[in-house]
Amino acid sequence: MFTTSYASRDEMAAIAARMLLEIEAVHFRSDEPYVFTSGLASPVYIDCRKLISYPRIRSTLMDFAVSTLVRDVGYEAFDAVAGGETAGIPFAAWIADRMQLPMQYVRKKPKGFGRDARIEGDIREGQRILLVEDLTTDGGSKLSFAKAIRDAGAQVSHTLVVFYYDIFKHTPENLDKAGLQLHYLVTWWNVLAASRDAGHFTDDTHDAVEAFLHDPLAWSAAHGGHYQPKN
Repeated sequence: MFTTSYASRDEMAAIAARMLLEIEAVHFRSDEPYVFTSGLASPVYIDCRKLISYPRIRSTLMDFAVSTLVRDVGYEAFDAVAGGETAGIPFAAWIADRMQLPMQYVRKKPKGFGRDARIEGDIREGQRILLVEDLTTDGGSKLSFAKAIRDAGAQVSHTLVVFYYDIFKHTPENLDKAGLQLHYLVTWWNVLAASRDAGHFTDDTHDAVEAFLHDPLAWSAAHGGHYQPKN
């Protein structure tokens, strides 16, 4: 039997932001921006994979995840949990364990031999699948993973991530058009607020990050980025 957190959504987001800052999973660097595979130049970088090395923090966040799902969707809304290759796999496993559900994982592409499958695990016709990843920027990978699940005959209407960038206005609309509702624990706005409160970085750095969050494409273009959204 799983239990849920009594913290509010805002409280969970604030706690999660402080956790990410504490383990240095968050990086702010305005003078030498990060450039992602999409071509986006950014003063911020998040490494959610670090969470797997901190059992107390990851356990709390998975409690928050289950609480979010129960509040937003319901207790009996899912038949299985699927993690997206590769970063989503451990989070899917922990959530499946807490919710006492079967688990699968979805490959980014067929493995090219044997069954040539994209889904690993026992997936069944009509199963209601929760898709889990570590984070989402523009939602592109979620669409690919959801298609693979549907091609296998299962249903997927909800996706959960630990971290949501919340800077691209079209992301919720694109996911909604694809029949996916996004659930998440923490955003860059929560992290920025927690970082300002604790004084983790200089005021100039925080100001640069805030400017990026308000208009990421303009900030990227002004700092050498050439953004190409994922298909």
